Amino acid sequence: MTVEPGTITPDNRPVDVGAAVTKMEALLGGHIAAYLDACVHCGQCAQACHFHEATKDPRLTPALKLQPMTRVYRRSKAPFSGLRKALGLAPEVTEQDLRAWEPLIFDTCTMCARCTIVCPMAIDIASVVAATRQAFVAAGLGPPDLLEAAENARTRGSPLGLTEAKLADRVEWLADEHETEIPLDKPVAEVLLTVSSIEMMKYPDSVVAMAKLLNAGGVDWTLSSKGYEATNFGVLSGKADIAKLMVERIASAAESVGARIVVVPECGHAYGVLRWTGGNLLGRELPFEVMHITEFLAALKRQGKLRFTPYTDQAVTYHDPCQISRRGGATADARYLLDGFATDFREMTPTGNYNWCCGGGGGVQAMGRAADVRHEVFRIKMAQVEATGAPALVSACANCRLTMDESSAALGWDKELLSIVEMLADHIEGAPNPAE
Repeated sequence: MTVEPGTITPDNRPVDVGAAVTKMEALLGGHIAAYLDACVHCGQCAQACHFHEATKDPRLTPALKLQPMTRVYRRSKAPFSGLRKALGLAPEVTEQDLRAWEPLIFDTCTMCARCTIVCPMAIDIASVVAATRQAFVAAGLGPPDLLEAAENARTRGSPLGLTEAKLADRVEWLADEHETEIPLDKPVAEVLLTVSSIEMMKYPDSVVAMAKLLNAGGVDWTLSSKGYEATNFGVLSGKADIAKLMVERIASAAESVGARIVVVPECGHAYGVLRWTGGNLLGRELPFEVMHITEFLAALKRQGKLRFTPYTDQAVTYHDPCQISRRGGATADARYLLDGFATDFREMTPTGNYNWCCGGGGGVQAMGRAADVRHEVFRIKMAQVEATGAPALVSACANCRLTMDESSAALGWDKELLSIVEMLADHIEGAPNPAE
């Protein structure tokens, strides 16, 4: 089946081609130029890409997402670029080019980096796509709903409009409703817990679950109304100033309470951004350790501070969020938590660092115009799960969960989608069983 890579309704937004070119020229230093020179056009990345494999559309070969940067590089920065221009071998970037490339850079790339692990030259295409998005936004392009989410993060504190006041209201409600202590704005705490607005607004039980687990583990922790939003739509949308702002808020909140550790919730890109690029965005070393919630809970389990009663309800399989496992390096801890807990745990194939993306990362989940191709891509994940025979799929990313929930509904898929923290919180040894 062939699915268009994104249906973009023509609009009247002016496109500043010069701004896009200038931004790409500014971003061409260092590793990006090296990546562009390194590509040997072997095409191995095609079969690693879920968009290419789901649609069989050759335009979606990941290497082709290097085209915008490559065009600018060969015209202005590459060796013999002047000669290429003189011979007409380095065409200019046009508005038509930018509009044609836009769905390739936004709608059909989750920046999952599965292409990178098969690339013989180890080209990090995801990082080039992220930089290219900055140029497209500078030109006035980009999915309006994704850009709106980024602006919400700037002006209201979160992409879904979770303001400080709404945070306080929901924390109070959840604490009362579930009779669970959820500290907010403690003056001093060893651990700062962050949340994603997806969890707070759509999956609040996962916030309660994290609170129960941290409390059971005897952790000195708090949420902060000054730096609570873990997601970073600045990175996803190509707005570098918002990307830095979101990291600044968390860093400032952590420093104000003297936190030694910042715990990122069930959100893949939030972990990747803060753990691996937060210091670069901030311009200084982060004065705290960044841990994904699965890493932190695994540490508590190893220390004997958390124990769980077995989960015997049904067989489960685990979906690796790309930014936690493949790009984040935290592949093992979720499995350590499931080991001896889920009595019938079945790995899907491929798994771990080679697992397939859910189809909604990199901001694609927030792009309404990408919904059809996103649902088609999800069929790959469906096939993986079906092959295990497990009736339930567990993960550690709220964005993956939302993506899979929406695609499951669209495609009429009936598998149960579970949160690992919610599963664990329901089976804390010594705690009342919510099912009883």
